[in-house]
Amino acid sequence: MKKTNNRITRINEEIKHEISNIIRNGLKDPRVSTLASVLRVETTPDLKHCKVFISVLGDDDTKKSTEEGLKSSSGYIKGEISKRVNLRITPDLHFVMDQSIEYGIHMSKLIDDVIKQEGQE
Repeated sequence: MKKTNNRITRINEEIKHEISNIIRNGLKDPRVSTLASVLRVETTPDLKHCKVFISVLGDDDTKKSTEEGLKSSSGYIKGEISKRVNLRITPDLHFVMDQSIEYGIHMSKLIDDVIKQEGQE
């Protein structure tokens, strides 16, 4: 099990909050969907790299264009984070699409279907 550090946890939450605000208010890229949300952030202990897990509500084309838009504007987002969060080193951002919410919805639907089938028998 990975040991978590309180400092890294606080930094992750602060970066997550700021990236959410930047995507919602400051990003002008038309490819980025307004229904994109930041689920979690994982920063390496040396603060060199940061994985940002994104979830987008919509079809596959919307998800792909949002991911491309975020990757192309990662330099702008990094610059904004360096202005807003007081860190010695601002990490490089790597955006990753997270399918966990969709997977959970799918599994919940399958469970409901099984329960309905058992009730009919």
